[in-house]
Amino acid sequence: MLDGRTAGRLRDMDIRLEPWSESALSLLRRINTPHMRRHVGGPEPEDRLLARHRRYLAMSETGRGCMFAIVLGDEMVGSIAYHQRAWHGRQIYETGWNVLPPFQGRGVATAAGTALIAIVRAAAGRPDNPRSLHAFPSVDNASSNAICNRLGFTRLGACDFEYPPGSGTLMRSNDWYLDLTEPTPPADSYAMLADEPPAIGSTGAPRTGRC
Repeated sequence: MLDGRTAGRLRDMDIRLEPWSESALSLLRRINTPHMRRHVGGPEPEDRLLARHRRYLAMSETGRGCMFAIVLGDEMVGSIAYHQRAWHGRQIYETGWNVLPPFQGRGVATAAGTALIAIVRAAAGRPDNPRSLHAFPSVDNASSNAICNRLGFTRLGACDFEYPPGSGTLMRSNDWYLDLTEPTPPADSYAMLADEPPAIGSTGAPRTGRC
């Protein structure tokens, strides 16, 4: 749960989520470093990085999720996504994020996560869509686990999680769960971040584009 001072600081941040675009390739390269990818197997070679970029561009076309660039002011400072996947015999939404080192510790991931939860809640209201959102940070990733807790997720416990999907490589992760059918939390929780969720797209107006 956020204290009032933290909530006020985040409310004043100019954070936006913008659907992944060709220009976000430079952001992906900044994320692809030993430090940024130390919990997920290390940096990828250029061919795999370009393949990942193409997958991100195509995500919204599936209708099952979307990759976003996190934009602070006029600068791309991280990424966040949601997508459908099978987990323990049912369909869920999964989320994950990255924030570049110069912008870590400033509430960027928490603000972006709040905006994303609003998007996924809307998607969950459509027939046959999943009703829960999960995050699977490494058990060693203290900052991401703390963000999950701050955003109102419940930790279900540790699990072996395949990453990247289809690789056969298992990562020891925590399974964090958010019930999307529950009402938006009251003003004393992460909903304090803003009177409305951070904008998607241009400042002051939600984007109505492909995501």
